[in-house]
Formats: sequence, structure tokens, C-alpha cells
Amino acid sequence: MATSNVGGNKYRSYLTPEDIEATEWIAGPPDYTIIDKFFEEGRTKVWPAESLEEYVQNLVKTWEMELVHKANPDQYKTFDHKNCVLGVNGKKCLTLEEVGKIGGGYNMFLQTSLPPKLRVYNPDQETNESSMAAFRQVFPRGFALEVIQVYSGPPVIVYKYRHWGYMEGSYKDIPPTGELIEVFGIAIFELNEESKIVKVEIFHDRGELLAALIKAEPATPSVCPVMA
Repeated sequence: MATSNVGGNKYRSYLTPEDIEATEWIAGPPDYTIIDKFFEEGRTKVWPAESLEEYVQNLVKTWEMELVHKANPDQYKTFDHKNCVLGVNGKKCLTLEEVGKIGGGYNMFLQTSLPPKLRVYNPDQETNESSMAAFRQVFPRGFALEVIQVYSGPPVIVYKYRHWGYMEGSYKDIPPTGELIEVFGIAIFELNEESKIVKVEIFHDRGELLAALIKAEPATPSVCPVMA
């Protein structure tokens, strides 16, 4: 991936002053000051400059930035929005349009076959806006991401990642614990001949996140709310 971060964000490409000015943003350009500080304080790996691991980590962070914050899909530079598909835990891959219809990223990552009354998080009732607001409240300093191992480089990138944050805010009516919450997973990015992402597959245990969010709630031994 050709990068463009001189004078911009050191972990994400295409955030130079020129890029920011020329881009159509959903709610203005993102400010990563707080989350980048949190990332640097909590990461377990510091990858050498120009290494494969640094490239993959910056690609992942840039892809996420474009997907969440850019208003015009034609301005995506890391992936081919017309052909890119996303899948989680081996389920059917969805187009970006289909992901939007089910309410965005959190709803895709936290899909479940549990009956509605047993769901800690119900993707059928959440929108992209409500889910983003809920998790921003839980993690006021952010939910950081680092790449902790890269198994193969482009055109098929396979990597292991770690997401982490501190539950410093409430989740719905469940009070904060202040505890560290970590989620680990494996992801596969397939790139085309133009080095743009055309397929993303993510494999993770949704229970790592949801079980941690309900620690402060009275136990209910007869119900297991995190099994998919």
C-alpha cells in the first residue's frame, strides 16, 4: 500500500493536512490524539520502521479510519469499496452495503444465534449510531488495536491482533469495573493487484468482550449470555 503520512498521523496513512482538506468526512476529520497515547502506553509490541508488521498494523488502522470516518466511498484508498466483502467467524461474507443495512461494524462483529431474551448485546435492536455511542461510553479512552503477529504478507495477509481498553464507563445499566478488557483474534486481508483490500475475514470469540462487560451484574447461573 502506498502510504501518505508525512506530516500526518504516524499510525494511519492519508491524514496529512492536504488529505484532511480534500476529504469528505462524516463528522469532521478524526482526532486520534487520545487513542494513540493510550495505544503507545498499552501496546505489547513496537515494530521496527518499514517492517512487514508495521506495514500491516498501519494498513489495518488506516482501513478502519476510512471505513468509520470517510463520507464518500470513492475516496477510500485502502480498499475497493465496490468489490470488498467482510466476514466474521466463517459466516457468509457481506458487502459494505449489507454491513450498513445490519447496522455497521459492531453489529457484524457481535452477531449471535441466541434467543433475544438471552442477549447481552442485541444486534437486531442496535443501529450503527447507538452501538458506537454505547462502546464509546464503555471505553472513554478508546478500544485500542495492535497487531501482535503477522503470519503472511501481501497479497494474502494473515495476522493476529489484540484489542484492549478499560471499562471506565457503564454499559447500559451495568456499572463500570475499571478493569482491563482484552480481545484477541485472527484476521485475513486479501489484496488485489492494486494493493487494495477486497476481502476481510475476522475470527474472534465475542464472549471475550461481552462476558467482561457484565461482570458487575448479579450472576445468573442458569443462563450463559455469551455463547454464540
